Amino acid sequence: SFVYFAESIIAGATAGVFVEAALYPIDTVKTRLQAAHGGGKVVLKGLYSGLGGNLAGVLPASAIFLGVYEPAKQKLLKALPENLSAFAHLTAGALGGAASSLVRVPTEVVKQRMQTGQFASAPAAVRLIVAKEGFRGLYAGYGSFLLRDLPFDAIQFCIYEQLRIGYKLAAQRDLNDPENAIIGAVAGAITGTVTNPLDVIKTRLMVQGSSKQYKGILDCVRTIMREEGTHAFLKGIGPRVLWIGIGGSIFFGVLEKTKQMLAKKRPENHKSFYLKQE
Repeated sequence: SFVYFAESIIAGATAGVFVEAALYPIDTVKTRLQAAHGGGKVVLKGLYSGLGGNLAGVLPASAIFLGVYEPAKQKLLKALPENLSAFAHLTAGALGGAASSLVRVPTEVVKQRMQTGQFASAPAAVRLIVAKEGFRGLYAGYGSFLLRDLPFDAIQFCIYEQLRIGYKLAAQRDLNDPENAIIGAVAGAITGTVTNPLDVIKTRLMVQGSSKQYKGILDCVRTIMREEGTHAFLKGIGPRVLWIGIGGSIFFGVLEKTKQMLAKKRPENHKSFYLKQE
């Protein structure tokens, strides 16, 4: 139903913007920690640099993600036997991630370059990146982004949905707001930990610019291991897990709340449809 599709998009965009605005400084610290080579110093000034441009990208990206994820999830859940619900959630998460990456990657490239102090404003960043590196510059680290984000989206949404299913069965009732938020935090923290090495690689490839220090994903892995050792892949893990854990609780909390509020505003005939979807 189009109503359900539109609600997914609104809920996703609302949740995405909430998370970014609330937790942007932690994300900036994480990016700077990961971008610093060896024992490089991390500056704690300008922690909100790049927020405006980032929100302009997060809105459509979150909307696209949920606009693809929800319908794909519904179709897969219908088509697959019940014991394969995890596979449906994993696949829908990866499809949503792939679709939204077209907006997410340029947003992330601009954001991380601003967080590491390379540009003062988002429009200037876009102009200069395109002038120096061509349009391809906006998609720097695209492969590494997909390598990090497809498993990330798939794992996070799968853990979240599976925990909710288990919790609902155990409690034999619908979950309340704090419970949705806690489950979101757990899903986020686990996923953030597991995917941190992929995140370090993505940050390095995205912020290198025209210096082209790394030739690609494998070269980046080899160089980091050779020059900094394997522990470099854990860089920024503290702020990352904190950011994604709190982010997960806000994102999924706001997502469920927005869905509920939109469902209440709906004529009765839609309401029964919505409950079936749950």
